[in-house]
Amino acid sequence: MDAQRQLSSLPLGVVLLSPGQVVAAVNPAAEQFLGQSFRRLAGRRLDDLMTFAEPRLAARLGESDAQVSARAADVLVPGQGPRRIDIAAAPLLDSPGWQVLTLHDIGGAEAMRENASGGEQGVLRAPDILAHEIKNPLAGIRGAAQLLARKLDGNDLALAGLIADEVDRIATLIDQMQTLSRRTAPDLGPCNLHEAVRRARAVIEAGGTAPPIIEEFDPSLPLVQGNVDALVQILLNLIANAADACRGAPQPRIAIRSRFASGLQLHAVADGVPVRLPIELRVSDNGPGIDPALREHVFEPFVTTKKSGQGLGLALVRRLVRDMNGRVTHDRDEVRGVTHFRIHLPMAQQGRPAAREEAA
Repeated sequence: MDAQRQLSSLPLGVVLLSPGQVVAAVNPAAEQFLGQSFRRLAGRRLDDLMTFAEPRLAARLGESDAQVSARAADVLVPGQGPRRIDIAAAPLLDSPGWQVLTLHDIGGAEAMRENASGGEQGVLRAPDILAHEIKNPLAGIRGAAQLLARKLDGNDLALAGLIADEVDRIATLIDQMQTLSRRTAPDLGPCNLHEAVRRARAVIEAGGTAPPIIEEFDPSLPLVQGNVDALVQILLNLIANAADACRGAPQPRIAIRSRFASGLQLHAVADGVPVRLPIELRVSDNGPGIDPALREHVFEPFVTTKKSGQGLGLALVRRLVRDMNGRVTHDRDEVRGVTHFRIHLPMAQQGRPAAREEAA
């Protein structure tokens, strides 16, 4: 079986775009989705064939060197009406300006009911369905691509590798979205905040590419009320983002600070009882900062400043912090050239010192 026949059998629509987002090739599933044959589609621009409801997504897809993946995107297809799709885009290897698009129509009554709920929760619920409906077929597609790769060489081999890589990326995306869609809050209890920082730091530094990390801990802080696994995941995401952000700085640096910040409180959603959040953990970096146009949206799913990012890391951070009745914010100190992400958490009911630093 050759690569062309393999692509023709895929249930996902595949569109090959030449520079300028001009259609160069499509598979039958894409023809069916767009309601036109390749003869009519060839040479037309992508924005002539579908209009995205979210301008940020359209702008990201217009960046030919960016990897983009969006879940439940609303689009208008001329002659086909409004549709809801999962879409992924990736640059074609060794071909500047060329892109590969995959399209999966997830429309129907269930998707429309989900849309009616609106807001972040509507975006984050459907992965329970996705896991069953997509991940199993993805495994078959990946296996077929691996078998195909054994018989190919040159450009065809690269294409088979691209299929396998995209399958892996989509599967990872679904795993992350499943975590975001979790409806049951984690078990909460007393947690040593500084031990969670040390665990996350060890994982990041094991990669060998992290910039210097400076700890500024208050050893007298009590335990926080939280979940240790969630805390480690939060810190992994924040430290990894900080490392990426300051990698190009002349003297890249990350600082992790803990302190007691009295006065901040959050009204708990469940019973309306005010919850005090006196423990602050701050992760800072001396990178160039977040694009001002994105600063108000960085905690939303699929918003990212990274060309290879999925835009789920900070959405996951916010979800996990909220599950612990906490709060996460970010701000930029333009004078010092530092970006701060701050987490505020409640104290454990029966607190004790979080860590006793050893004498230097």
